[in-house]
Amino acid sequence: MGQTSYRTAPEHTTGMPSGVPFIVGNELAERFSYYGMKTILVVFMTQHLKNAHGQLAPMSDAEATSTFHLFAAGAYFFPLLGAIVSDTFFGKYRTIMWLSLVYCMGHFALAADESRVGLYAGLSLIALGAGGIKPCVSAHVGDQFGPHNEGLLERVFGWFYFSINLGSFVSTLLTPLVLERMGPRVAFGIPGALMVVATLVFWMGRNRFAHIPPAGKRFVDELFSKDGLALIGQVGGLILFISMFWALYDQTGSAWVLQAERMDLSFMGVSWLPSQIQAVNPIVVLVFIPLFAYVVYPLMSKLFVVTPLRKISIGFFLMVLAFLIPAYVEQRLHAGVRMNIAWQIFAYVVLTASEVMVYGTGLEFFYTQAPNRMKSLVMALFLLSVSIGNLFTSEVNKWIQNPDGSNKLPGASYYLFFAGLMLVTSVAFIFYAMRYKERHFVQSDEPQASLAGSS
Repeated sequence: MGQTSYRTAPEHTTGMPSGVPFIVGNELAERFSYYGMKTILVVFMTQHLKNAHGQLAPMSDAEATSTFHLFAAGAYFFPLLGAIVSDTFFGKYRTIMWLSLVYCMGHFALAADESRVGLYAGLSLIALGAGGIKPCVSAHVGDQFGPHNEGLLERVFGWFYFSINLGSFVSTLLTPLVLERMGPRVAFGIPGALMVVATLVFWMGRNRFAHIPPAGKRFVDELFSKDGLALIGQVGGLILFISMFWALYDQTGSAWVLQAERMDLSFMGVSWLPSQIQAVNPIVVLVFIPLFAYVVYPLMSKLFVVTPLRKISIGFFLMVLAFLIPAYVEQRLHAGVRMNIAWQIFAYVVLTASEVMVYGTGLEFFYTQAPNRMKSLVMALFLLSVSIGNLFTSEVNKWIQNPDGSNKLPGASYYLFFAGLMLVTSVAFIFYAMRYKERHFVQSDEPQASLAGSS
């Protein structure tokens, strides 16, 4: 995996770089593996988990919810490690390759051992591998573009985002069925096999990529320079706001699944599994990406200047609405009324509109805010917001559990609590965004020398 003979700058072209299909293909398979595993995780922990003797020993709903969000927090904390290793020592390509192998080991640990030992070992390895490659992959796709084709960045990040959701959609529908019919080993093994495919696809594109060398000591010098610290402080404020978005968003894999188990799951003539409802999100994303790009944003631009921060701000308010819907559902369920899953599907549509405006916008925005030597780190900080949000949700779920088994936030009050926090965050963000000074950086098309050995 040496890179001494590889290009160290983007192709001199006005078109799409030749390495992009390999990155997008890698992302498609990797996201299938991640979301396939994540979709069935709460169901596995509450219904299929065994003890060391092979006997059923499932977790409670509260323990499974807390574990789920701790895992998600870890998966989005390790991007910091991946970014530092990549930008300082090995470069993005080698970092992605090595950590992808760790990622594969995590999936197969889950498939091989259905006890807590296999669960914790598998989730730890996946958190390290998946987390470590995240900022490198998103920065690597941006690195393929130079001054002559930077106008295509928005389009390629749209493709990148599209591949994420296509992989998520297919795996979210498939893996719950596999779990129900063939058991945890096969259900976790299939995502593991897809991660192997993802790694192979990425390796196949090695000669097409621009391999931007690690900066070595220069990365550290730039990070702790006046401008570097100012940048970290500036995007750090954005991260705190975006983390509240993720505190709500990722509950679609925990609280929303547990709510769906108590609803009428018949919709459009099909009886759905509770965890399959999550597939609504990626399929709606696939529709919303072109809809927002070619219809919604142009219409908005006739009313006001559409900036990335304004998109994010509107997305925050949509998330408030998205959580008020399951709050209403919960209120009705506690009155003995059987609610159809169509209500939660409606909530997913609103949540997905929020996601497109926050996450879809944030991918490109954070990449362009960073100087060239700090792109992986800044993308890692963007992903750190997911970790902070999930850690917050995990701690809330621990705090609300009373010693007698009762809950400090029963029923609809749980969803109203989070909706209220999101509303406060949304209003405060308006004032922060008004003071934010945007930057714009893309890679140079001049060859670059490595300062940290070949990679």
